[in-house]
Amino acid sequence: MTAKKPSKPWRVTVTGPEVQATSSFTSEAKTYAFLRATFGADSPAESAKVEQWEGGRWWHFETVTAADFPTA
Repeated sequence: MTAKKPSKPWRVTVTGPEVQATSSFTSEAKTYAFLRATFGADSPAESAKVEQWEGGRWWHFETVTAADFPTA
């Protein structure tokens, strides 16, 4: 039996010394907009695991760090 596709097929789990949170999104673009905001100045977030729903399960898409989103 294949699980039903979620309405938000992108998921991000953010981790750091003072944070651990999971959020879901409707698109890849919204996912990365969230990550850019998350890794902004003074953020305790250190890394984030990005997953995508495909083929009836969550797949690891990539892991990103604050260094991947430099602040201006």
